[in-house]
Amino acid sequence: EVQLVESGGGLVQPGGSLRLSCAASGFTTSNYAMSWVRQAPGKGLEWVSGINSGAGSTSYVDSVKGRFTISRDNAKNTVYLQMNSLKPEDTAVYYCAAADFSWVVTSPDHFHSWGQGTQVTVST
Repeated sequence: EVQLVESGGGLVQPGGSLRLSCAASGFTTSNYAMSWVRQAPGKGLEWVSGINSGAGSTSYVDSVKGRFTISRDNAKNTVYLQMNSLKPEDTAVYYCAAADFSWVVTSPDHFHSWGQGTQVTVST
């Protein structure tokens, strides 16, 4: 059974940091690009960041560039999202997703597996 399990979310003050983790089981993540996608309250899905299968290429949505860093440990079948300088507008449920390809894609139509999500709330 394919599973993606996110962890690391929580409540943080503006300017703070969180590190999200996504542990995969049931398939080998090293064959696929992995992404983080978020959904803010009352809004649609927004692709945030992706990393290719070999971890040599990363991409970010403009709003998080310079603040978020995606990484992966293929030996542990785990993907991470380090989030620094968090803003209230980063508040959302963050999902880990596995792409159909080894290269980064941004459309939700091209992800074959999703985690259950972890809540990130940035507030005073």
